[in-house]
Amino acid sequence: MVLGSPSDSSILAGDIGGTKINLGLFKPQGSRLSTIAEATLHSKDYSSLDQALDHFFEGKNVSVSSAAFGVASPIVNGRADAPNLHWRLATDELRDKLKIPHVALINDLEATALGISILPEQSFAVLNEGKAVPHGDWAVIAAGTGLGEAALVWERSRYRVIPSEGGHSDFAPRNALEIALLQYLLGKFDRVSYERVLSGPGLHNIYMFLREYRPIPEPAWLTEELLKEDPSAVITEMGLADRDAVCREALDIFVSIYGAEAGNLALTFFATGGIYIGGGIAPKILPKLKERAFLKAFTDKGRLATLLSSLPVRVILDPRAALFGAAYHALSLLPVDVAVES
Repeated sequence: MVLGSPSDSSILAGDIGGTKINLGLFKPQGSRLSTIAEATLHSKDYSSLDQALDHFFEGKNVSVSSAAFGVASPIVNGRADAPNLHWRLATDELRDKLKIPHVALINDLEATALGISILPEQSFAVLNEGKAVPHGDWAVIAAGTGLGEAALVWERSRYRVIPSEGGHSDFAPRNALEIALLQYLLGKFDRVSYERVLSGPGLHNIYMFLREYRPIPEPAWLTEELLKEDPSAVITEMGLADRDAVCREALDIFVSIYGAEAGNLALTFFATGGIYIGGGIAPKILPKLKERAFLKAFTDKGRLATLLSSLPVRVILDPRAALFGAAYHALSLLPVDVAVES
């Protein structure tokens, strides 16, 4: 078992998602962190975070003084019931396991937001240059296994994260096709949130809708691929390569709705500092995001279209943003003298 020691001050961080788990050990160096070890695990291979941590620490002779985990789940009173992972996490149980006093669970988008300011310029792809207002609010939206949203608000000398569960807000169709999509999804679910559309499973939902809506039979080779591989990954690959018209249209609809909801988030938080697109999907569909549809939907806000056109929009390319953000949150849990002296 890993034991904590203030003199060692190693930090454990995790980004716990429905598909993968990023874990890392870091060493404080003043207000910065250096990486000791990192690993990416598949969530489905583990029945609990305890089991994943045991695997990660195997063969490592290291002690930990603080830990923080970004989790794709609402965090209430130090507890998380991850809806896309079926794990229950609690800070008090993690303290007992790690035998350290400083442990935190934070929302994964809160962790991503914290990681943004740490990443170098080359970790972003620019969709709209825009012009950021100094100390203006930032907004973050991230589609992956689920859909996360958060904001950063300037407070005195730094940005403070405002966590959100906006990805579970009601899906709002904007045209006849999206109304038909909503009606289709209401036949499958009691309620349709943005996450039912803007996520890996959401892309598959759009595709399945189009197969019913369009009189275009699914090719046998594509049926086989969809059965063998992750359907969302197949739809993305075939849509980007333009190998199937329905896959291409599903991806186009996904990108347009993504842009529209990113614009909604920008309005909600008046994000004059910029919008950041995170999650595992965005880097994979970057060529599509750079096409006209995303920004057209993002800026299509009537009388506020000019405002939206002026906002910086960037895609986060580094998949470790949430891991780094969780690590810096763990650093903030340490007593000041420990963090500075290490």
